[in-house]
Amino acid sequence: MSSSKEVPEAEITVGSEIPALAASQEGEAVPIDELRAAAAVIGFDASEDDLGSIGPLAAANRALYRYPRRHPLADGAGPFPALVFDPIVPGVRAHADPTGGRRWQPRRPSARPVDVDGLAFADLATLAGLVRARRVSCRQLAETSLARLERLDPTLRCVVTLTAERALARADALDAELAAGRWRGPLHGIPWGAKDLIAVEGSPTTWGSPPWRDQRPADDATVVSRLDEAGAVLVAKLSTGELAMGDSWFGGRTRNPWDPEQGSSGSSAGPASATAAGAVAFALGTETYRSIVSPSSAGGCSSLRPTFGRVSRTGVMALAWSLDKVGPMARNVADLGPVLAAIDGGDGVDPTVVARPFVPPGRVDVAGWRVGVSDASFEQFDEDRHVLEELASLGVELVPVELPRLPTREMLLAVVVESAAAFDELTRADRLRELAVQDGWPKSFLAARFVPAVEYLRGMRLRTELMVAMEQVMDGLDAIVHPTGAVRMLSIGNLTGRPTVAAPCGFESKPPSPEQGSSLRTPRSISFTGQLFGESRLLALAGAWQRATTHHLEHPAL
Repeated sequence: MSSSKEVPEAEITVGSEIPALAASQEGEAVPIDELRAAAAVIGFDASEDDLGSIGPLAAANRALYRYPRRHPLADGAGPFPALVFDPIVPGVRAHADPTGGRRWQPRRPSARPVDVDGLAFADLATLAGLVRARRVSCRQLAETSLARLERLDPTLRCVVTLTAERALARADALDAELAAGRWRGPLHGIPWGAKDLIAVEGSPTTWGSPPWRDQRPADDATVVSRLDEAGAVLVAKLSTGELAMGDSWFGGRTRNPWDPEQGSSGSSAGPASATAAGAVAFALGTETYRSIVSPSSAGGCSSLRPTFGRVSRTGVMALAWSLDKVGPMARNVADLGPVLAAIDGGDGVDPTVVARPFVPPGRVDVAGWRVGVSDASFEQFDEDRHVLEELASLGVELVPVELPRLPTREMLLAVVVESAAAFDELTRADRLRELAVQDGWPKSFLAARFVPAVEYLRGMRLRTELMVAMEQVMDGLDAIVHPTGAVRMLSIGNLTGRPTVAAPCGFESKPPSPEQGSSLRTPRSISFTGQLFGESRLLALAGAWQRATTHHLEHPAL
């Protein structure tokens, strides 16, 4: 990049390697009243003399902005910024992932007749066992899932596009493979749904927003290709809150199967709603800040937000490059491992993904494992403390911990800045009024333009301190247990890139509305946050706890 006024090589002096210093020789200046107003907006206390002195340089900086603006960059897509986030920094390490015990296995089916319609809430081990034994066909599962989605969607508003033609053709091909003696593994013939910001070749991938309503990608996202290879059958593109915020999109508000008067939470609203309703065996969601764990909590799902850098985001809408993650949502913790195994690893395109070993765990004895507990996390969630007793009954050692006292909410400025950069073309083209939800991203994208780059990078430096501090807290622990809605732990987990499993831990009753004849029960949720790239051990711990409870075995009455 060069300044608008080229400086002859012989005239270059100390400091003029900064382009704006050279460009400021042009003599233009930003008026002091504009600088005074901008300083007030960003909270910068500067003297009148200082503001007056930087007028020419501010004008030069503004001139330099014009050069990259002339080069078009697609909204919500690549390229990645030159600064790439990595959760492994000095003082932090990726942990080995041994669990011991028996590895994940499909369940051997009984000899009794199979009611395919009754498999809506079956776990993956049951479905895989039936498919492998050819007691249920892949086509039967696909047709049942498609029919359930079509029947429930008028209530739940969770479907953007049914991929029926693709699903049935794929199911028939997989049935033919089984007849020829080929079984691809635990996902062979299993119906699943993709959050509608994950690209599927030729299918609408709308990002929940009118400007992209007719977008049809030329290629599958990496995670879609990998699930295809594993034998899973994509039956639907499921709703995302507009541009990955909330549960409202151009089709309305996605609803919670437990209480259709409630939203599904977001932004992985459709994946949570469809999974909780038994319409798909599992789904893929994404999380930047809470977009997997929050709808998982509302819908009583068991879900995994993987370590940042574990799963490729190629073909997935970009919102915040240093925070976006793709992960599975299911009804049982045990179902998450095989899905993660299928989508795990780099593709040579997403520069943040590194190869780390992962094997889905089976049943593991967790006696003697050490789990951290922050009393502060439970302050507003006293009803969930029974989980600590349940863990102790498994022989788990509960260890008091104090979370780092760094300004995590302020570090989340990264979401504001990076999302505005991801959709800068939309803002600059004056198309924000086209968004379906006007009280969200439009204001955020505009306000983000007043955040100084210096403040963003200062927050990222603090983020490095947080990663190191959190490693010290986690030293010697297998996980930290905390209510899913505990905001500080939610922020820390996302900012440091740590994996989290969220799962139902109970229910609370809501008085009936005039239209309802009885009270409704909605799920409560607990989370386990683990070591970086320690998903196998984390899933083993959460799975052992879940097998000792029955909360995940209850389903909404639809």
